[in-house]
Amino acid sequence: MTIQMDEPEQGFEESRPTILWLTGWSMPNTAFEHIRQWLPEYRHTYADYTHAGTAEEILRLAETAAGSLRASRHIDPAKREPSGRLLIAGWSLGGLLALRLASQGQADGLILFGATAKFVRPKEERNLGWPDAYLKQMLGGLGKDRRAVESKFRQLVFGEPCGALACLAAGSWSTPALAAGLEILRREEYLAELQRIGCPVLLFHGTEDKVCPFAAAEELHRHLPRAKLVALSGAGHVPFAGRETYIAEVIRSWWR
Repeated sequence: MTIQMDEPEQGFEESRPTILWLTGWSMPNTAFEHIRQWLPEYRHTYADYTHAGTAEEILRLAETAAGSLRASRHIDPAKREPSGRLLIAGWSLGGLLALRLASQGQADGLILFGATAKFVRPKEERNLGWPDAYLKQMLGGLGKDRRAVESKFRQLVFGEPCGALACLAAGSWSTPALAAGLEILRREEYLAELQRIGCPVLLFHGTEDKVCPFAAAEELHRHLPRAKLVALSGAGHVPFAGRETYIAEVIRSWWR
């Protein structure tokens, strides 16, 4: 397991909140770097599942990362509670993992980008997600030409022509990890758990998201007891791209 923690910065105590970042399918852990730079009052860490071999390993890595961070907190004798809260931020696939962790009581707060509680949907719910047949096609394509699968997905995520961010992101995952991530998207769903997630949740979602449609964010907003939805007009599946300073300020204000 890899948990990468930023170096401590002067002027901030160990009791400051920590954000555990969980990236999206096929995307590098560096995807959130610009947001992190605008939130220096938080400690930042990520779980690296980009070379996991199975879906179960991805789930375990995320759970172990969150569990280790919570176990390492010190008890504040004055407040009789752990010092330093754990926020879990997830993008797309990472959003599913974040919901899973929150349903286990591992999070003090969630920050979700382009997320959904259930990615695979039947025909009558095409406005909420993708058909399973499309993911099966992606799985089959990984063994033949994984570069083509990633390229087609990035065109959907970033638009055409492929932007610089998309090109830099390609190739950071192993092929088994890509397959494992698709299996999680196919089978994991937390609709029934949403009402039991009592921590505050901040939802960022692009109104033009072609991967996780905006209706999926509205569904999360309806069923999560303490959710705030920030609709980003005109944004796609990377709602934070080019909006890092604004998003950082919203996170700061929300958590305060």
